[in-house]
Amino acid sequence: MNNTEPASSAPDIFDAIVVGEALIDIVTSPDGTSEHPGGSPANVAYGLGRLGVSTGLLTAIGDDERGAEIEAHLRAGGVVLLPGSRSLARTASATACLAADGSASYEFDIDWKLPPVTPAHIPRVLHTGSIATFLAPGAGAVKSLLEQSHRSCLVTYDPNIRPALLGSHAQAQGIFEDLVPLTDVVKLSDEDALWLYPGKTLEDTAAHILGLGAGLAVITQGPEGSLLATAAAQLSVPAVKSEVADTIGAGDSYMAALILGLLTRTGEGLGPEVLDRLGRTASLAAAITVRRPGANPPNLEELRAHLPAYVPGHLAHA
Repeated sequence: MNNTEPASSAPDIFDAIVVGEALIDIVTSPDGTSEHPGGSPANVAYGLGRLGVSTGLLTAIGDDERGAEIEAHLRAGGVVLLPGSRSLARTASATACLAADGSASYEFDIDWKLPPVTPAHIPRVLHTGSIATFLAPGAGAVKSLLEQSHRSCLVTYDPNIRPALLGSHAQAQGIFEDLVPLTDVVKLSDEDALWLYPGKTLEDTAAHILGLGAGLAVITQGPEGSLLATAAAQLSVPAVKSEVADTIGAGDSYMAALILGLLTRTGEGLGPEVLDRLGRTASLAAAITVRRPGANPPNLEELRAHLPAYVPGHLAHA
């Protein structure tokens, strides 16, 4: 994907490009305060890199110490920071306060701007979501990119609702429903679903998302598992039991493993057996992540150790 910056040494073609915010998570717990690279889209990109998927991230960070920390973290996971991403005066942050059960609540300090971009090479999967799709002015650039790309590649979307950064409920719901027709796969948590559609069951919300144009709707439910639905099938997949250090990055690990599964279907479609395989692999990735502090997703070998029949040994290219 190109903008006005000179070309870098990054590969021209990626299996996945992720578009969205990267920031520093400032985690406050009874044990003290620590800082880690984060942001849902950046976490998904890092998770994909760890799973062996050739991945580029288009984001907006500052040319500062925190931005350098994020870039080094992504590079360690095999992720390429795409040109145009060092565009802010300072890198954004999110303060995460951990509860006794490991769940996190967030306060954000973020300025989301993204230069206009056009696809130079279309990836196999384009993923976006979270703050990047709701917060102006950058959200407009993200939508334009989806409009340019959605007919040429698989588009995945995780709204990852952050009410503190949104306008009215009607505005946020409108933005979400404008984007869904530009996507193929929508994944959201049960909290996201209930916030967006408080009068609907999770099954009804999944059906509504499919009616808006998505081909696959996935709703995660923490320890209760996840719901995967297409127009032809609806399947509940149990969660993988796990001790919980914290839940930071669990949904993003699920998303990364879901994208890996979609990339490695080799034309199998989305029948019940495929949905089951997708859900179980993604659930395992989330379970591994919650066992350890911070957004620390599994690598491909860790997934294969637990689900060798489901997880491919390598990424099958088209």
